[in-house]
Amino acid sequence: MNLFASEWIKARSVHSTWILAASAVVVTVMVSLLGVSGLVADWQAALPSDFDPTGISFKGILVGQILLATIGSQAITSEYGSGQIITSLAIVPRRGALLASKLGVSALIGVVVAVAAVAGSFGATQAALAAAGLPVSALDDPDTVRAIVCAIVYLVLTAVLGLGFGIITRSSSGALAIIVTVALLVPALAPGMPGVIGEFAGTYWPTTAGQASYEVSTTSGMPPLAGLGIMAIFTLWTTLAALVVLRARDV
Repeated sequence: MNLFASEWIKARSVHSTWILAASAVVVTVMVSLLGVSGLVADWQAALPSDFDPTGISFKGILVGQILLATIGSQAITSEYGSGQIITSLAIVPRRGALLASKLGVSALIGVVVAVAAVAGSFGATQAALAAAGLPVSALDDPDTVRAIVCAIVYLVLTAVLGLGFGIITRSSSGALAIIVTVALLVPALAPGMPGVIGEFAGTYWPTTAGQASYEVSTTSGMPPLAGLGIMAIFTLWTTLAALVVLRARDV
């Protein structure tokens, strides 16, 4: 518990943690709202058959996830950058315990930011849809509740994933490069990939599968909870790889 408290003090004392947290909420909400407002006129003219008022509420997560993952990565890369990691490892020689405490703090911050970002995105976009006279989501619909919960869990997983990449690379820029590649670049290139590779990247790639979990009307064919499970397993593997790397290095 003392170790967790120590890591919490470290995280909250870094100004960029709160700047990134606030930015993640604002950017996620604004991108979601802009995505809806730009298409309202088209939807009023002809509503698509697969119109999903819940799924479109979370379009901003595509950008917000990068900031959540950066929060996770800086929990360790800031120490490598300042050299404080040497002191941390001297005080806490059990590296698994150090990783667990950082993981707990990153997940806690991720939960708070994710709840605010998801609630803000959902509320803002539903209000915009209602003002335009378009169908809105019902909070008493189990699929809507499931999508909201999955969106929050997905964002928390990205924060944990960022921590893992930060440990592996020991570099903020290196972790960011991997995060952007995993979360944005591969899914964007998937439609142009040939055959089985394109099908895998477009359906089973961890972030793509995870994003299908917070849609109600999905075209990927991936069951929502299965998609989130793939993302969770990928995050677990990355965390275990980070633990191996952390134990294998002198610093």
